[in-house]
Amino acid sequence: MIPNPTRITSTWLIALSILLVAHAATAQPSPHFVPDWAFSGSDLSAWRPLGGAQWKAEAGAITGTPNGAGGWLISDQAFHDFQFSLRFRCAAACNAGVLLRAKTPAEGGPSGGMFIAVTDSLRLYQVSLDAAGRELVRTPLPAAGAMRRIAPAVSEGPLRMASAMPLAAGDWNTLHIAVDANIVRVHEDGWEAGTAGVTGEHSNGYGSIALYVGGSGAVEFDGLSAADMNLRRVSPETTSPLFSLQRLDEFYYAWDTAVADINRDGVSDVVAGPYYYLGPDYTQRGEIYAGETFSPSTDYTPNMVTHAHDFTGDGWPDVLATESRPMVLYVNPQGENRRWDPFLVLPGIVSETTLLRDMDGDGQPEVVMALAQGILAYGEPNPADPTAPWTIHRVSEPIGNRFVIHGLGAGDVNGDGRADILIASGWFEQPPAGTLPGNWLFHPFPFNEAGGIVGHGGGTMSVVDLNGDGRNDVATSLSAHGWGLAWFEQTRDASGGVSFTPHLIMGDFSTDNAGGVVFSQLHAGVEIADLDADGVPDLVTGKRYWSHLDSSTDPDPYGEAVTYGYRTVRQAQAPGGISFEPELIHNRSGVGSQFEVLDLNADGAVDIVTSGDRGTFIIWGTRR
Repeated sequence: MIPNPTRITSTWLIALSILLVAHAATAQPSPHFVPDWAFSGSDLSAWRPLGGAQWKAEAGAITGTPNGAGGWLISDQAFHDFQFSLRFRCAAACNAGVLLRAKTPAEGGPSGGMFIAVTDSLRLYQVSLDAAGRELVRTPLPAAGAMRRIAPAVSEGPLRMASAMPLAAGDWNTLHIAVDANIVRVHEDGWEAGTAGVTGEHSNGYGSIALYVGGSGAVEFDGLSAADMNLRRVSPETTSPLFSLQRLDEFYYAWDTAVADINRDGVSDVVAGPYYYLGPDYTQRGEIYAGETFSPSTDYTPNMVTHAHDFTGDGWPDVLATESRPMVLYVNPQGENRRWDPFLVLPGIVSETTLLRDMDGDGQPEVVMALAQGILAYGEPNPADPTAPWTIHRVSEPIGNRFVIHGLGAGDVNGDGRADILIASGWFEQPPAGTLPGNWLFHPFPFNEAGGIVGHGGGTMSVVDLNGDGRNDVATSLSAHGWGLAWFEQTRDASGGVSFTPHLIMGDFSTDNAGGVVFSQLHAGVEIADLDADGVPDLVTGKRYWSHLDSSTDPDPYGEAVTYGYRTVRQAQAPGGISFEPELIHNRSGVGSQFEVLDLNADGAVDIVTSGDRGTFIIWGTRR
């Protein structure tokens, strides 16, 4: 069996519908930010009506009823760059929208702004109004493209939103809007719906938020909250007293690190992008290939994934790294002080995570990855010629790139002694040795959903027995570019069939999170280590800062670049028998796409090696 893309999509939509119904009963805090401004109560004294509509407020909800013509409700509160969340629902056929950066000329009434027509397939316009609130001109805003903060001056064509809102009478619909520089970005129920560039006077505007109702039906708005992005808190750099920081490089070269004894002196060295750093003091840097730094604001490094191992069998560790997507083997020059010879050994990968694991039990690791069209596979060198294209073992048929880009794990799920492969939508069971090559049996399970948080899949999915019941569980992030950290407790039915119970550890700003900690973009997923030496495996994770460059493409893009440890505490009364105590390890490094957690200097303490757009770091642990 392989996962059916239609079935997976339906599962996500069903889960999303359940979330909407559950959410409709009461207004919740915005999941995306801590608000600087929010509407509550029944007082509209800080709002001004304009045009043909009646407005009332009750218990934090605002209802607008058209009265022969459209009408506006304009907030006294004004913003420049900001995030804004709200929900709305229509009692019947309605016409609703939100005006942003609304201008108010001296004669009264807004002169216009950026208008989101939420009942018109989420289209974005620039509108001009007269003093009575009548619309004079409506101009579609051009598409700006994702993953940028500043839209180019040249139009990229008319905006086409990714999806339309469900508008059945009585249904709640949730919007999250980010207005940053000259871009408006709209998310529908957590999924990006479209991005538009703003031109003219509103491209650097400052103004109010206005609600609009038209048509024939009343519209109810609630959960209105906003966060000002012009003033951002910059916390002092903080390192846990149980760790110390060594910054190997302050520039942006890579999203991953590897560890190996590069010069064979008996001491572990660190690899990050084009460079290796020699232990034990890590103050000497050698070059593997011609290195150049990148701008975290506007550039992506091509070095997403790095592995170090003696792939050629000559006794010297080599380096395997992505170069824009194909994987290149750099062969160790055996002590010669020069750059290393490159060999293209694996085709372009689509997964943003790869794993170095022994998949066939021969004592040598293979590279687990996803290839074009979403084919799960693992590759290994030919011992006769390891610099030639490697042998690829296919695990699945094509299942679509979007199902394998984020979230990848390998480990013995069912306890049969063979390593299985996990993706966000389930796990592939490795067949017994000697089975004819072919597709592994797929067991669907949503490892991207827990506690009301639904994601696209995270990073490394760790297979480990967390609660000590003898069955391997799964610890993972739920969305590489969103929210969510969870563990999935393995359970068995009467016949021994494997299933999982999800337990949310950290969601978003609206959920109950372990230790009150919340951060987004856990792109690297979860690594396992015993941080406190109590014999119980703990979790290490963090934020990949600016995963989609300097933009509001992802939630909480300017939250601190944190690295966190989650201490696992076994408690019989806790869900699944365990709870988690988070520890901030460092708030200026973060983690990239993958990172190393190990005892680097053999002193009995766990260390962390990480690289990303904040630089390359060793975070040294102390014995506990």
